[in-house]
Amino acid sequence: MSTPVLKVTQFTVEFWVDGVWYPAAINMNFEVKAGQTLAIVGESGSGKSTVAMGVMSLLASNARTSGSIEVKGVEVLGAPAQLLQKYRGNEVAYIFQEPMTALNPVYTIGFQIIETLRNHFDMGPKEARLRAIELITLVEIPDPEKSIDKYPHQLSGGQRQRAMIAQALACDPALLIADEPTTALDVTVQAEILDLMRGLRTKLNSAILLITHDMGVVADMADEILVMQSGRMVEHGSADQIFNTPQDPYTQELLGSVPKLGSTPMRVIAPAAVEPTPVLKLDSVTIEYPKRGRIPAFVAVKDFSLEIFPGEIVGLVGESGSGKTTVGRAAIGLLPIKEGKLEVVGRDISGASQKELRQIRRNTGIVFQDPASSLNPRLPIGESIGEPLLLANIAKGKELDQMVEELLAKVELPRSYRNRYPHELSGGQRQRVGIARALALTPDILIADEPTSALDVSVQARFLDLLQELQEQLKFACLFISHDLAVVDILSHRIAVMQDGLLVETGTRDEILKSPKHPYTQRLLSAVPVPNPAEQKIRREARLASK
Repeated sequence: MSTPVLKVTQFTVEFWVDGVWYPAAINMNFEVKAGQTLAIVGESGSGKSTVAMGVMSLLASNARTSGSIEVKGVEVLGAPAQLLQKYRGNEVAYIFQEPMTALNPVYTIGFQIIETLRNHFDMGPKEARLRAIELITLVEIPDPEKSIDKYPHQLSGGQRQRAMIAQALACDPALLIADEPTTALDVTVQAEILDLMRGLRTKLNSAILLITHDMGVVADMADEILVMQSGRMVEHGSADQIFNTPQDPYTQELLGSVPKLGSTPMRVIAPAAVEPTPVLKLDSVTIEYPKRGRIPAFVAVKDFSLEIFPGEIVGLVGESGSGKTTVGRAAIGLLPIKEGKLEVVGRDISGASQKELRQIRRNTGIVFQDPASSLNPRLPIGESIGEPLLLANIAKGKELDQMVEELLAKVELPRSYRNRYPHELSGGQRQRVGIARALALTPDILIADEPTSALDVSVQARFLDLLQELQEQLKFACLFISHDLAVVDILSHRIAVMQDGLLVETGTRDEILKSPKHPYTQRLLSAVPVPNPAEQKIRREARLASK
């Protein structure tokens, strides 16, 4: 038997918090061989990312570890900094969960990829730049020769994720640790990235440690699956065994929570007594990002028309960079429109002043795509959730405290978490804080921009149930922006499809998902991974054959 690329033995991680050692990963034992993919799955906070960060020796200073971690037969747990610097990048590369916080905001993405290349290889600036363009092209970022000089904030969430994947692949690592590598990616690009990772595994005989809550991705990529709950391994086996004959009740519950495209009964809205007024109306709206320095003006959305009525959830889908988030931000006045008319709760905000926008925003809520960068790192999460209530003069003092605790309970976070800071929560927990804050003012319309992207499937299922209950109770309208078509299937009454800033198709959920007319919509649906290894293999081969 050849030496495993990664061998983890009796690995335990504990964190010192308020005078107590809290275990985050307990007696982990697994190995990943060359050419193999091991997926670690489990709920948010189960310890998946802690294990991965431990493999890279990137744990926080309040952590203590024990056990053994060997990479290609070399012990790296507790190794000197000089050895770790050589092994990070060359032997092991890491794709982080949140690209906006992992990429340096003051450097272009090209600079950051070039820096990686020149640190590990004897390359000149021109050669490194050409290789960086090649890597950016490989992960399908549009217009690579111009995009190489863009800063992270100038890219969409999916494009930032692809830039980070390009940086991780730069040194052709023996082990690739992918921590939610497709969280921010639409299904078509996700399929391409998975093909890319599969190609790397085949070409270089690399090992992959995959951490994800997307069971479709697991079915597509994994040879073996390790299931974690509360820091412990509860089940470990082949992909076929875990998906088809799971033994542990927790694994069975996890798989039972996975949304499946086309399996949800049709949702209908009770007809209104009178013709309702749209809560949100976009009429031939065009949105342009103005010229900045050497970067020319860019039209992100063109001639976009859509209405959302009270009590209705409209899913907005499309590839990364298609303009979905731009539409969502314009809908609550965070972006100005160049042409057309935009009405929110019956009021035209096309040319509204800041004072008028502040009044309108009391009737709106937004859940941002990246929870880490949308929460103030200096404020406890209780203050972040309570801030809209305080600024709107709805509550203060003990009444405000009680309302914050009720909102935390609604998104299934302990009330004691109100005093924690964002960095003390997992990615999924931070997303739930953002959701609680958005619901604080009981809005007439909620803009939900990828609200479930950081949630594991069981918490996602509970959140979707919660959102449906709240929406049916409060009758707010919702623009639900997502790349996860199975989630859109569960929630939406209607679906709108965007491509390159244009609205290409709209219709009821069944019209779009069961009989799509536009070729782009058909391509989107064919790229959706399904949580079944055998079926997913057939779908993948059919998709590749049709190229």
